[in-house]
Amino acid sequence: MPTVAPLDLDGHCVAAVFLGDVPHFALADGTIHRLDHGHKTAQTNDGLLAAFHDAANDRLITGGEDGKIFSVTAGGNAAELASAGKKWITSVAAGPQGAVAYASGKIAFVRFADGKTKEFMHPRSVEGLAFSPKGMRFGVARYNGATLHFPAADGKPVELEWAGAHTGITFSPDGAFLVTTMQENALHGWKLADGKHMRMSGYPGKVKSLSWSAKGKWLASSGAPAAIVWPFSGKDGPMGKAPLELGTRGNAMVTSVACHPSQDVVAVGYDDGMVMAVRFADAKEVLLRRPGKGAITSMMWDKEERRVAFGSAAGDCGVIDISA
Repeated sequence: MPTVAPLDLDGHCVAAVFLGDVPHFALADGTIHRLDHGHKTAQTNDGLLAAFHDAANDRLITGGEDGKIFSVTAGGNAAELASAGKKWITSVAAGPQGAVAYASGKIAFVRFADGKTKEFMHPRSVEGLAFSPKGMRFGVARYNGATLHFPAADGKPVELEWAGAHTGITFSPDGAFLVTTMQENALHGWKLADGKHMRMSGYPGKVKSLSWSAKGKWLASSGAPAAIVWPFSGKDGPMGKAPLELGTRGNAMVTSVACHPSQDVVAVGYDDGMVMAVRFADAKEVLLRRPGKGAITSMMWDKEERRVAFGSAAGDCGVIDISA
């Protein structure tokens, strides 16, 4: 049976991540809690709004109401990377060569590893940011579509149009597809080679959490009573194919998904605090955590694939040990 080491905190958990092999929990008040031979804390933003796990550099990037961008590394070392003055930072992302992107209002900023910063103005507010895994380019989710920028060059951005409010954004691990979450209960996708559209709808709720499987062949999503997992192995992605529905429960909604680092398995977190692991091949379920306080907001597997860190909207956090 999996065992849970709980860490009951006070406030909304924005991100639960492993840095090194230490679980860190970033709360909305800007405190970063960690379980490292006891419970320890570090301070980042005064009001934390956005966080991104930069796996390549083993750090957590945060942004918040104080207009600052922080980098947090293992051991709770928090360093200020940039500041946008008095503006709220609503989205952050990390990319290749140590680049970091952050957004405030209609402006997306890219800070390169050497400290130089570039600004990208948009007609409407920037809702989400993501770097492509291939080359130095990043995508912006915005009203009526997405915009692709090439910050290292001065080329024109690529505009991808689709009516509606796009709130979040992700590239597939091979860089072939771009997918956005929408204000309506749907995902939208583009095949970047030819701009073909992919419509992924039918969700009863808003999709707030996305996770690509280890080899990028599947995209898991929240926003339904099950984890909705779309197949991306074909050249046209999920078009004409039905998604998997994993971990279906009649009386709860999935609020967070986190795919396993190497296997076709997804950790599924629900609005009542329950966490399950489900296998894609046969939909076999393993209960990892019984219901608790608050909807699950964030989860991450450790590198050894033994543990899952989780956080909730009520501050009920912890680490599930699956090898127990």
